[in-house]
Amino acid sequence: MPNVSRRWFPLGAVAVLAAAILAFPSLAPNPYILSSGVVVLNYAVLATSWNFVGGFTGYISLGHGALAGLGGYATGLLVTKADLPSFVALIVAALLVAVLAVPLGLAALRVRGASFVIVSIALVLILLLVFQSWASLTGGSRGLVVPRPFPGLLRPEHHRVFFYLYAALLAIAVLTWWLLDRSRFGLGLKAIREDEDKAEALGTPTYAYKLIVFVLSAAFTALSGGLYALWFGDLDPVFQFSVLTGSYLVLMALLGGVRTLFGPLVGALIVGTALEYFKTEFGSTPLHLVATGVLLAVVVLVMPDGVLPAIAAGWRRLRPGEQSSIREMTAADLAEQRHRSRQDDRSGPQGDQPAAGETREEVRG
Repeated sequence: MPNVSRRWFPLGAVAVLAAAILAFPSLAPNPYILSSGVVVLNYAVLATSWNFVGGFTGYISLGHGALAGLGGYATGLLVTKADLPSFVALIVAALLVAVLAVPLGLAALRVRGASFVIVSIALVLILLLVFQSWASLTGGSRGLVVPRPFPGLLRPEHHRVFFYLYAALLAIAVLTWWLLDRSRFGLGLKAIREDEDKAEALGTPTYAYKLIVFVLSAAFTALSGGLYALWFGDLDPVFQFSVLTGSYLVLMALLGGVRTLFGPLVGALIVGTALEYFKTEFGSTPLHLVATGVLLAVVVLVMPDGVLPAIAAGWRRLRPGEQSSIREMTAADLAEQRHRSRQDDRSGPQGDQPAAGETREEVRG
């Protein structure tokens, strides 16, 4: 019975979450709340895309905002300059960003730790300067206006359509992460996360694995950025290429639980909703950043591993009958268990044997 409940509880939680997301447009009281829902789902897709790199390999990237900006601008330029249909431009833009991610990954993934973080920040700042300066193509500081893909729809219906498009993209990203987590390729990525040098010594092609997952992450990030360009319709380099975007994604993944399937989604729901609320309350002042920092500090102090791992740990405490794993046992517990097993080995097969000079009848008597 416990095994059945353990199997069906996650499926039930996923079904409830999917039903809540699909029902949100009908329950939203006004178009602003619905547009905020689109923004939160955009964050959820971006955070899940970030988790392909951060969750599997342990590399902390603050440059995913640049990949989203590239996807948005590539989609907008293909629509406005090449006259491609909106969603054809979206797919082509994602492929272009994925191709561009190969040389970017070849350069960035040669370093680790803090050096990788610095390289990812440098990518954001370089692209910001390029897209601000290249005004003849990108519009510079004036921005780039992207035509709507559904010009006949009113604004509320426009939000509703893109909400469901983002929900579909999120489902594909989560499913891809889940399949990757259960593959041999995912096992190699986890080995890189735990100890890259040992994984390489054991024959794992670490550099190739990191590059492949980085390109996959870039493709999903570009799709989310391109979908944002089609939805919002106005791109600004300062907003599209912002280090804050990458910081938000890291915060969302850490808050929900990095290395978990739904952690970035849960973190995006919490942080994205909080960001929209703080911006409404504090306007254009930087106080919303202060409030977000306080939220992060509270969660790190109370739940340092994230929301989902904290809930899982609490659930295990409520079920004391379940056996703990070896990782949860202390050294004293292990020593006692080893001592008991040795005693059982000594007394097991010889306990029923008669001593020298005795018969079985004497032993029984």
